[in-house]
Amino acid sequence: MQQPTHGSQGNGSTPPYIPSATRLPEITIKALVLGVFLSVVLAAANAYLGLFAGMTVSASIPAAVVSMAVLRFFRNSNILENNIVQTAASAVESLAAGVIFTIPALVLLGAWAGFNYWETTMIAGFGGLLGVLFTIPLRRALIVENPLKFPEGIATAEVLKAGEKGGSAVKYLAWSGVISALFKFGETGLRLWKGAVETATYVGGTIAYVGTNASPALLAVGYIVGLNIAVLIFVGGVLNWWIAIPILAKLHGVPEGVAAVEVAGEMWSSQTRYLGVGAMVVGGLWALIRLRRSLASGIRSGMEAYRRIRSSGGDRSERTEQDTPMQWVGVALIVSLVPLFMIFWYFTKNFWVSAVMAVLMMVAGFLFSAVAAYMAGLVGSSNNPISGVTIATILTSALLLFAMLGSDSPVGPAAAILIGGVVCCAAAIAGDNLQDLKAGRIVGATPYKQQIMQGVGVIAAAFVMAPVLTLLHKAYGIGIATRPGIEPLAAPQATLMASVARGVFNQDLPWPMVITGMLVAVAVILGDLWLEKRGSSFRMPVLAVAVGIYLPLELEVPIFAGGIIAWAVGRYYTGVQRQAPAGARERAAEMRTIGERNGLLFSAGLITGEALVGIGMAVPIVLTGKADVLAMFGVRDFDLPGVVLLLGVVCLLYWVSVREGRGLIRSSGG
Repeated sequence: MQQPTHGSQGNGSTPPYIPSATRLPEITIKALVLGVFLSVVLAAANAYLGLFAGMTVSASIPAAVVSMAVLRFFRNSNILENNIVQTAASAVESLAAGVIFTIPALVLLGAWAGFNYWETTMIAGFGGLLGVLFTIPLRRALIVENPLKFPEGIATAEVLKAGEKGGSAVKYLAWSGVISALFKFGETGLRLWKGAVETATYVGGTIAYVGTNASPALLAVGYIVGLNIAVLIFVGGVLNWWIAIPILAKLHGVPEGVAAVEVAGEMWSSQTRYLGVGAMVVGGLWALIRLRRSLASGIRSGMEAYRRIRSSGGDRSERTEQDTPMQWVGVALIVSLVPLFMIFWYFTKNFWVSAVMAVLMMVAGFLFSAVAAYMAGLVGSSNNPISGVTIATILTSALLLFAMLGSDSPVGPAAAILIGGVVCCAAAIAGDNLQDLKAGRIVGATPYKQQIMQGVGVIAAAFVMAPVLTLLHKAYGIGIATRPGIEPLAAPQATLMASVARGVFNQDLPWPMVITGMLVAVAVILGDLWLEKRGSSFRMPVLAVAVGIYLPLELEVPIFAGGIIAWAVGRYYTGVQRQAPAGARERAAEMRTIGERNGLLFSAGLITGEALVGIGMAVPIVLTGKADVLAMFGVRDFDLPGVVLLLGVVCLLYWVSVREGRGLIRSSGG
C-alpha cells in the first residue's frame, strides 16, 4: 500500500491559498442557505443512484462549481464561502450511501412496513454526526502531522482556486444534466425504450448471459472512478456471471420451460452473490490489518497534540489550525449514546442487549471511521471499504446477537442492521469529511467552521432521507417491484445486508459460497501484493472486485465503458503533451487539467440529471398508481434506441473532455 505523501499541497510545507492572518467571511447566511439547499438536492440524487446502481459518487466538485456560479451574483463572495458550501453539500453523498446501503434492509426483512420517518432520520442523523465527531481528532493526525494525499480533497481545492480566477465550467454540468434528464424521461416517463438490454441462452447444459444497462449515470460513474476500478468491478461481474453461474448451472442442471435469463437471475440472487459477502468480509478485515500500525500512530499523534493544547491553557494556534474543542467532542459523543440506546431498546425491549449494541456501535463506529478516513487519504473516497466494513459489522453483530437472543428472536436480524446502519453512516461520513478538511487546509479555511458545516449538512440531509426513500419505494419498489411493468431499484447492498442478517438467525447462509468468496478475496489480495512489490500503477483493491461480484452484470458494462473513456482521454492528453512544442508543454499540462475537470463535471451532470428525473417521475407514479402514466405513445419495448442514444452520450463525454486539447493543437498549428 502506498505511503503517506509528505510535502503535498496544504500539509504545512506549502502555505495555504488564503493566509492564516487573513480573515474572510466563511459561514454566512447565503452560504448556509445554499449549502443546505444543495445538501437536500444531492442527498436525494445520490440516494436514487445508490439504490439503482449500488454506488454513489463524490458531490464535492459539483457542489463547489454550483456554489461558485451562484455566489458570483453576490458582490462580496469569496473562496472560503464557496469551500463552506461544498463542505456542507458534499457530506450528503456519504450519508446517502450509509443510509441506502443499510436502512432499506429493514423493509426487506419485514421489520418495517415502510421507512419510519423519525427512526430513519435519527439513525441517519446520529450516525452521520458520529462520523463528524470521530474525524475531528483524526484531522491533525492524517492531514497535519502525518499528511496523506486525499486526492478528491486536492482536486476540490484546485477547482475552488480555478473558480476564484474565473471560468465557465458550470455550463458542462448544466448541459449534461439536461441531456441526462431528457434521456431518463424518454425511458421512464414516455417509455419509448427499455432501460436495460439482456439476454441469455442454454448452451451445452449451462447458461450464457449478456446484458447492459443504457444509463448515462452509470457511464459517468465509470468515468469518475477511472479505468482501474472500472476494470476490477467488471472482472468481479465476469467471475460471477460468466464463471460461477455457468458452473453452478452445469453442476445442478437447469429447469425445463424456464427462460435462461430468469434462471441466471435466480442463481445470482439465491447463491452466487454470496461470493461477494465472503469477499467483502475478507476485504474489510484486510483493510484493518494493513492499516493497524499507521492508524494507531495517527490517532496517538492527534491525541498528543490535543493534550499539548490543553496543557498550554487553550488553543492559541493560528486560525487555520483551530479544531472544535475536544471536550465538546467528548460530551457530544456521550450524549449521542442516549438516543441511540433508546432506538435499540425500542426494537429489542431488552436493556442489556441494547447497552451491548450501543457500546458495540460506538467502538466499531470509531474504528471503522478511522479506517475509512485513512483509506480516503491513501486512495480516495471512491475506494473506501464502506461496504466491506459494514458487512463485517453486520455479520459480527448478528453472530453476537444470535448468541444473546437465540435463533428464534424476531428482532435479531433487524437489530444487527441497526448497528450496521449507524456504523455505515459514520464510516462513510468520515472519509468524505477528511477530504473536505484537506481541501480546506489547502485553500486556508478554518477547520472548526468546516466541522460545524459538516454537521449542518448531515442534519439537513438526514431530514429528507425518509421521504425520498418512501417516494422511491412506493413508485418503483426497493429490491422487490411494487408495481407491474416497472423495474424495481436493485438496492444491491441493502439486499445483501438483509440476506446476511437473516441468514445468521435462520442458519441458512450458503456457507460454501461465502467461503469460496473469501478464497477469491485472498487470491485478489495476493495479486495486489505482487503488483505492489513490482511498483505497478495498476492495483487490485479487493473491495472493488467484491462490489463487481454482487452487482448485476448489466450495471457493470456501462461502468466499464466509462472507465475506458477516462483512459482514452488520458491517452489523448499524453499524446498532446508529447507532441506539443517546447514552449507549449506547460500550456498542454494546464489544458489537460481543464479538460479532465470538464469531463468530471459533465459526468457529475449526467448523474444528477438522471437521478433528479428518476425522483421526479416517482411523484406522478405514486399519485396515479400507474407506472406508465406519461407513456402517451404507449409502452415501447424497444432495445435499440436506448443503446444508440447512449453511444451518442459516450461520444459527447469524450468530446467535452478532449476539446481543450484540440484547441491547443489548432493554436499551435498541429
